[in-house]
Amino acid sequence: MEAKNLKLITEELNKYSNMVKEEEIQAMADVVKSANKIFLAGAGRSGLAARAFTNRLLHMGFDVHFVGEISCPPIKKGDLIVLGSGSGSTQSLIVMGKKAQGVGAKIATVTMFPEHAIGEMAEVIVKVPGATPKKGADEKDSAESIQPMGNLFEQMTWLVYDSIIMNLMADLGQSSEEMMERHTNLE
Repeated sequence: MEAKNLKLITEELNKYSNMVKEEEIQAMADVVKSANKIFLAGAGRSGLAARAFTNRLLHMGFDVHFVGEISCPPIKKGDLIVLGSGSGSTQSLIVMGKKAQGVGAKIATVTMFPEHAIGEMAEVIVKVPGATPKKGADEKDSAESIQPMGNLFEQMTWLVYDSIIMNLMADLGQSSEEMMERHTNLE
């Protein structure tokens, strides 16, 4: 017997993946390549997807940090911060964006609402479809989801980050084997 809900979720992801623009994914890859250091941040499940992206960027050899970790250095001019926020208005991420702007760092975001505060600060935006209970009263979701809360956005974000990694691999001529050489050996 097939896993009915799993099939429905993957069909939903396939349907809405057509709304993500390749040029936005490539623009994110390009800004990552040009940064001195890369910082990632996100709250809740969006933060979990950003942590996974941080890990893959590390495997590619980038100087990358997840904001809030004790080993996170200061952000400076020439650096990049990627803010993952479905709503585009997560207050803690807005504060981080303003600090990054203040030192001359670049800001990028993955969001459903590029017209919100975080998108207004960002130089690079990847718009991801989704549905959220956090939208404004006069706003509409960019997708209809059978899943609860922000699941569709969070899953799409994870896949968008993986797509950026695949673009970076092609751009930089890196293989999975080379990335594995940078994988932790302390597991």
